[in-house]
Amino acid sequence: MSELQLSVSPVDGSVTSERPYASAAAIEATLTTARRAQAAWRNVPLAERIAVCGRFGEILLQRTDELSVELAWMMGRPVTQTPGEIRTCVDRARTMIGFAEEALADIVPPARDGFERFIRREPLGTVYCIAPWNYPYLTTVNTVVPALLAGNSVVLKHAPQTQIVAERFAEALQAAGLPEGVFQYMHLRDVDASAVAADTRIDHVAFTGSVRTGRIVQQAASHRFIGLGLELGGKDPAYVRHDANLDHAVENLVDGAFFNSGQSCCGIERIYVHERLYDDFVAAAIEATRGYRLGNPLLSETNIGPVVRQSSADFIRGQMEQALSQGAVIHTEASGPEDISSPYIRPQILTGVTHDMRVMKEETFGPLVGVMKVASDDEAVALMNDSDFGLTAAVWTSDLEAARSIGGRLETGTVFMNRCDHLDPQLAWTGVKDSGRGCTLSVLGYDHLTRPKSFHLRHQF
Repeated sequence: MSELQLSVSPVDGSVTSERPYASAAAIEATLTTARRAQAAWRNVPLAERIAVCGRFGEILLQRTDELSVELAWMMGRPVTQTPGEIRTCVDRARTMIGFAEEALADIVPPARDGFERFIRREPLGTVYCIAPWNYPYLTTVNTVVPALLAGNSVVLKHAPQTQIVAERFAEALQAAGLPEGVFQYMHLRDVDASAVAADTRIDHVAFTGSVRTGRIVQQAASHRFIGLGLELGGKDPAYVRHDANLDHAVENLVDGAFFNSGQSCCGIERIYVHERLYDDFVAAAIEATRGYRLGNPLLSETNIGPVVRQSSADFIRGQMEQALSQGAVIHTEASGPEDISSPYIRPQILTGVTHDMRVMKEETFGPLVGVMKVASDDEAVALMNDSDFGLTAAVWTSDLEAARSIGGRLETGTVFMNRCDHLDPQLAWTGVKDSGRGCTLSVLGYDHLTRPKSFHLRHQF
């Protein structure tokens, strides 16, 4: 068994980094240190915790250019787009900092003579964050910053593909003045990652990744009464209603399907278009797809890079081939070379699709989207809900009341009107069904990183 965890670039197959796996002794030391450090950190005034997290964000921003090139190599997103992740990561940190005083303040019920009563939000202890590769800074900051602000210590296990991101977080937090041991990371084998989730020194597990691995994490922690935040898969739908602004819908939905090579939990993977607009929508979407230039993500002219690895490319192509064998029609209009033995995949639009096809039921996580014609709102809602997933759903319409009504019937964590593939940190990020459980971001995100303690103090008797 290899003693090194490798990160292999989808750009050219080279090894971008290699790190030793944590030994049993290192795991033991990390968890012991986290508990000890948290006991002191929880008593640091909130204003000081806020200051540390604020400086952390500024330090990341100063390194944007360097980190963006590194990120393009690690996971294949064009270098012209990767700076946006660093900036958005810092924006999310600032948003959660802005909520901290409100979210962590004592809750005081109406006064009662002779008594002092309040509810205090206490830190849980040590939060174990398991982060994915597709948005490695954004998904990590969702947990790390509010957990630290709430007075917890954090142990981070990042995806092998983006293992260096864990180190970048540690460097920035150390430079920001975070006390030693409050934030740590480990490069772990799968069996050790599960063992950490089960360890009694872990008080909360925040996992972002696949449904399959989410079940493993849940099982690992199942004998303990701790909280789990599981952000899992998505098969996010969009409905283009008969009264939609067609140009706006096409522009946003094509981007929502293909940005980051379709590797987004809330990316658009299936589109339902009212029959009045269907033909025009498909023609315009094909034309918009011609604007994609597949290629080396380090080149400025590239606006779509490879998917993360060859096995992912093979899975995506397998979905497509199965759909074509069942009567689907493919529309491939992007420029750039595509080698089926490589992770470089042109963005693809499929028509003639049905829910009997894997491509409309399984998560794809790649630049492939199916488009179906529907005759009514009711048909669209039924098809959008015909899924094991429920992360986001989008409706394109000029009728606000219709969007509210349709949104109320959708089985999803977030409803969008006239936008998609977006995360607003002012709102709760959550899913239903196989998209997971728990909540990050917004003022509610702190509820899962703290526990309430009630004080009922009688001072007259």
